[in-house]
Amino acid sequence: MGSRFSGEGPSRGFSRAHGAPAMVHQASTAVRSLAWLGGLLYAALPCPLRAQGGRVGYEAFTLPNGLRVVYSEDHSTPIVSVDLWYNAGSRNERAGRSGFAHLFEHMMFEGSAHVKKGEFFQLIQRAGGTLNGSTAEDRTTYYETVPSNRLNLALWLEADRMRSLAVTEENFHNQRETVKEERRLRVDNQPYSAAFLNGMTWPYDSTACFPYAHTVIGSMADLDAAQLGDVQAFFDTYYTPNNATLVVVGDFKPLELRRFVNQYFAGIASHAAPPPVTCDYKLSPGAVRREVRDAHANLPAVVRIYRVPPDADRDTPALELLKIILGQGESSRLNVTVVRRAKAALGAQVFMNPVESRRGPGTLVALAVANQGVGVEGLDTLVAAQLDSIRTGGVTPEELTKAKNTFRAGYIHTRETTLGRAEALHHYDMFHGSVAEINADLERYLAVTADDIRRVATTYLDPANAVVIVVRTVGQPDGRTGGP
Repeated sequence: MGSRFSGEGPSRGFSRAHGAPAMVHQASTAVRSLAWLGGLLYAALPCPLRAQGGRVGYEAFTLPNGLRVVYSEDHSTPIVSVDLWYNAGSRNERAGRSGFAHLFEHMMFEGSAHVKKGEFFQLIQRAGGTLNGSTAEDRTTYYETVPSNRLNLALWLEADRMRSLAVTEENFHNQRETVKEERRLRVDNQPYSAAFLNGMTWPYDSTACFPYAHTVIGSMADLDAAQLGDVQAFFDTYYTPNNATLVVVGDFKPLELRRFVNQYFAGIASHAAPPPVTCDYKLSPGAVRREVRDAHANLPAVVRIYRVPPDADRDTPALELLKIILGQGESSRLNVTVVRRAKAALGAQVFMNPVESRRGPGTLVALAVANQGVGVEGLDTLVAAQLDSIRTGGVTPEELTKAKNTFRAGYIHTRETTLGRAEALHHYDMFHGSVAEINADLERYLAVTADDIRRVATTYLDPANAVVIVVRTVGQPDGRTGGP
């Protein structure tokens, strides 16, 4: 299974060049690292907030035990996607027990009453299907895309592990060690990764807003301290039908779907509602600057992180387009000015909520890896100048048009698959509280004006709203020396 926070998906990876000359190796490593962070933490994630490519029809019903079901027919190809989201992510964890949501993503493949350890994968793959799971701050999700005549198999498998997951000492120990190894591989031993992922938690106070002040993967200490009883309690609290939403998209008959859902899920008991999640925060509390030494980085980097509002906020469309104008694509401001003209960076990108959308406060992140011999402080000055340029001068009509076109094209591409549409339905159900917005949200983006872009830049790119992280190589001295 894969965890989107770490960039792991059905078939995604990152390879590193070996044996290259020193300068080429440093450049190659830095560019690949930026691509790993950018590609895996952004492009690899479903992005439910891009422009839509047509109306999505859907129906919904709820079982007496609280399981919400949303479905959308598509008979163009004989496949169907079953996409189950649990309202449980790292935001639901408590201090001292971080990493549980992601740990459970792994535990859910360890067997249940009628499915042996490892058999979940075998049954789906033998049926010609694909499957995966992922964890984010606000949700944990599991999906299967199968031939339409095997819809019953996917639904039965999901119901069996919701009802009777094998939470045993052996499975817990094995998967805890697997998660720890994943952290070592994808976070602790990857250049820039720890600074990037940890940095996204630093804008929020761990006392007032613990839900977004710790990483999805959790800490080694918390994983080591976890006990089987803690794991069982997490499952009993969050892996219940009244805390889940099932979305089915593809080639099926609605009456048959309802029969399967009732047959497999209706008998699963609901539990008490999980405790509410709270997060107190404020914008622009004062600038913060931190330095990080990265033993795996060959070149320094700068990461600028800004607090942004929850996904459903009215400013989100303008922020999404601002992100594209600043740091997405060859003609983005950072790429044109900092990378190509100034040759100060090997690469630069801008993300918003790189893990997933949030119901709570999020982050807008600008990342740049310094070119050989370029001072990281000078690089930060160039990046900050481009962000400030929109606050002071706004954007051109051409930039806004291009951003909207880019947005629309990406969203059309996302909705070309049954799984993409299932994820979009989930997105609006969870983050907007209204599935109906799936067919109306595009208008909010097309209606964004240049004044809107400048307004949100002025509000959220305020220097007092920033956490600036300077990443230095181990051998690099402090100050304005750029080379290691």
